[in-house]
Amino acid sequence: MRVDILSKEYPPAIYGGAGVHVAELVRALRARGDIDVQVRCFGPPRDEPGTTAYADLAELSGGNAALQTLGVDVAMAGDCVGADLVHSHTWYANMAGHLASLLGGMPHVVTAHSLEPMRPWKAEQLGGGYRVSSWAERTAYESAAGVVAVSAGMRDDILRSYPSLEPSRVHVVHNGIDAQLWQADRSPEAADVVRKHGVDPDRRSVVFVGRITRQKGLPYLLRACAQLPPDVQLVLCAGAPDTPEIKAEVEGLMNDLSAQREGVVWIPDMLPRNEVVALLSHGTVFACPSVYEPLGIVNLEAMACELAVVATATGGIPEVVVDGETGWLVPIEQVQDGTGTPVDPDRFVADLAAALTDAVSDVDRARRFGKAGRARAVDSFSWASIGDRTLEVYRAVLGG
Repeated sequence: MRVDILSKEYPPAIYGGAGVHVAELVRALRARGDIDVQVRCFGPPRDEPGTTAYADLAELSGGNAALQTLGVDVAMAGDCVGADLVHSHTWYANMAGHLASLLGGMPHVVTAHSLEPMRPWKAEQLGGGYRVSSWAERTAYESAAGVVAVSAGMRDDILRSYPSLEPSRVHVVHNGIDAQLWQADRSPEAADVVRKHGVDPDRRSVVFVGRITRQKGLPYLLRACAQLPPDVQLVLCAGAPDTPEIKAEVEGLMNDLSAQREGVVWIPDMLPRNEVVALLSHGTVFACPSVYEPLGIVNLEAMACELAVVATATGGIPEVVVDGETGWLVPIEQVQDGTGTPVDPDRFVADLAAALTDAVSDVDRARRFGKAGRARAVDSFSWASIGDRTLEVYRAVLGG
């Protein structure tokens, strides 16, 4: 069986959870040895066998970013003819999968890592392109032979956003974690990495890793951290802002917080995995203040590094973080307009601050939660099992 996997992100160009998912899924499927997995991705050439990259079309270089994306999709789709199945990830590649399916007659499977209707703030970033991306996603989903949701919460969002979809076509296959690549490193060398970034490995710290985007809820975290005990450090691995507006808002809150307390460390660069592991391994608690999170690979990465998690009880997060066992779930009542905005932002900030304060108040308990999180990540979220479950979806849409 030949499966063509279509994605904007693929190593070494990964900037979010979808890219991690694609890379690990491809590795798991190829490791089986009975599937010909062809990867088609955006960007410069890759030197990996079975992987083809597609550059933006020069003719569209001055056009809207969404139109440039569709140009790559058109180029990608033609090369998929001959595959038994195409599997696309994110709206960036969904139309390539849809067009390939029309051209070649093979089934198209879509994995939902996020949904355009659940991210209306992207209109700030894309302008009219947001309407184009929304059309591309809707068309692909409603026509797909199968849709994979990375959590049960995401499945609910899919069926609510696209009610014409037959529920039997929407399957849940969780994201995963490579527990060998992500495991605690408290060696002297790792401690030196932490110090290099201006963090004291011997002091309590709250760690955040994520993009600067509305869905990640970073402004709420910055407001909440103003209420933490004064000796607690805040370590923010936060970059790739979606818009100048969200970047300015975060910078302003960061400056205000830094003026109030010591130990605020902002790392705007994308760090290599070993350095992220070092920071996680020396943290007290990981913070995930997202207002929209289909599953949250970052939580699995933190758990695999034996770090307790404080996270919003939204989307697929409660399927990963077990309240009172591997961390704390922060309640949130959200406006039902697709933005995920808290109905009472001040209450959410206060509840987040209370959970973080509780988490750092007992370091031994936080360590116990971290070890339980590692066990849960290893037992329930391995990529080998996720590859098997994805293959089950392929067989179902192929009729056996």
